[in-house]
Amino acid sequence: MTVQAFEEVSLFQTRFHKVTVEELIQFIVNSTQQDKKTIVGNVNVRAANFAHELSWYRDFLNRSDLVFCDGFGVLLGSRLLGNCVQSCHRMTCPDYIEDLISACDKGGASVFLLAGKPGVTTKAIEKLRAIAPTINIQGHHGYFQKTGAENDAIIEQINQFKPDVLYVGFGMPLQEEWIAKNIDRIDAKVFLPLGACLDFYTDTVYRGPQWATNLGFEWLTRFLSEPQRLWKRYILGNPLFFYRILKERLSAPSHTPHPTPPNEPQSVHSASIQKQ
Repeated sequence: MTVQAFEEVSLFQTRFHKVTVEELIQFIVNSTQQDKKTIVGNVNVRAANFAHELSWYRDFLNRSDLVFCDGFGVLLGSRLLGNCVQSCHRMTCPDYIEDLISACDKGGASVFLLAGKPGVTTKAIEKLRAIAPTINIQGHHGYFQKTGAENDAIIEQINQFKPDVLYVGFGMPLQEEWIAKNIDRIDAKVFLPLGACLDFYTDTVYRGPQWATNLGFEWLTRFLSEPQRLWKRYILGNPLFFYRILKERLSAPSHTPHPTPPNEPQSVHSASIQKQ
């Protein structure tokens, strides 16, 4: 089976793809039938800032097989740089996770959830089985040592299950670093670093009203809920992102869309990414 390719958009020398949620889900399910390991990354304002600052993180995204837009700020920033992107090219995991699990169930793809505090994956699995009763799914919390014996035991548990899809939700950039370092040891087909999706899906963390999410103000709700933890991410990170957008726009020879690189992206493997 041939996996569909999508048009690319460049932001801070980091690419993401113009893909709809339906195309994303189909890509993931189709990739579970490929005889290779596939990474599906995502980019929001925080990820774009990391990519600007950390070369290994930028390489992770640029070598992922598919990268989707997970933030209104990235959509707006891309438009300011002259790229033609639409609202349909932005998606957030809590909104489509049930559709993804249903598609995996219909396609016979198994799923392993590795995320959240103890109890979050159990609650998520209960909710997901209510809409996909025959889904082959297991999980483990994300609060474990990411190196050493405890990490080895988690990888062994995953490998015994041999999931088609491995969801990893440690938050950026830890989840991407963990995947890059351990992908060669893990017997899974598709790797999905998706942050706090399960926390929102299970109502463990308040996401805010749907209208705020739709208008791109989810960050404000999150900041007001946890100001001491998130002030740097949003109060400093958001203006920094748009400053970098303005700087890139002014330094460009023309305000035309960035060309799409001609070469196909390479899959990420642990030997190709080193943390700086």
